Amino acid sequence: MDHSVHPKSLTDEEKLRLEQQNSRLVSDFKANDLEVNAKKYWDLFYKRNEERFFKDRHWTTREFEELLNEEDNPQKRVVFEVGCGVGNFIFPLVEEKFPFFIYACDLSPRAVEFVRQNKLYSVDNMKVFQCDITSEGVYEEISKNSVDIVTLIFVLSAIHPDKFLQTLQNIFELLKPGGVLLFRDYGLYDMAQIRFKAGHKIADNFYMRQDGTRSFYFSTEYMEDLFKRAGFQIMSNCYIHRRTVNKKENIDVPRIFIQSKVVKPR
Repeated sequence: MDHSVHPKSLTDEEKLRLEQQNSRLVSDFKANDLEVNAKKYWDLFYKRNEERFFKDRHWTTREFEELLNEEDNPQKRVVFEVGCGVGNFIFPLVEEKFPFFIYACDLSPRAVEFVRQNKLYSVDNMKVFQCDITSEGVYEEISKNSVDIVTLIFVLSAIHPDKFLQTLQNIFELLKPGGVLLFRDYGLYDMAQIRFKAGHKIADNFYMRQDGTRSFYFSTEYMEDLFKRAGFQIMSNCYIHRRTVNKKENIDVPRIFIQSKVVKPR
């Protein structure tokens, strides 16, 4: 896996495709509908796909060794996963029997229900709840300065860019001093971004998918600025280049993600 400081060099064809996206933008009326009804669109997504869409994320401890580091602390560490979906991140951790107390939230009530119904779900070491992380409501569920690790994995991209800073500030408040935010999301010029056709672009690097969910594509510079404005110190912040390969369907496409680790100063 290649970690780098650059997204990629665009071919002339890719530049043209990005240019063509500007020929017809999502209307203001539709863009507003997508924002006002974001919860509804994600709920419909989980109604359609149930637990089949995302794969379990067994790679997280490899990429984020902070999840493994055991300090000389007999107390359980507190982990908060923002945007838990149906539990593809938390349940692999539970299976590994890490000594965590896990908070998890999602915008979609249906996704939260799937987590609660999972045979690995246990109120002894978990609390899952429906919540909009961009709002103050999260403080009703979790105290400020109480979380060791927050994970924000392929979640910020689904939120309106106007709310990115507030989201990160809310997370900052929840973390203990010295607590870490682990971030991964879609990188600038990822193949999924280039493939959008005219009529799907809402704003710069922000798009509407067919199903009404949305997706933003981040540069490292953009995230560096956001993290700093929210008060974080940056440990790492880079692009990750991978390939999605499916030999059966003859698919082999380059993917670009952005991965960051940032800390709340002590």
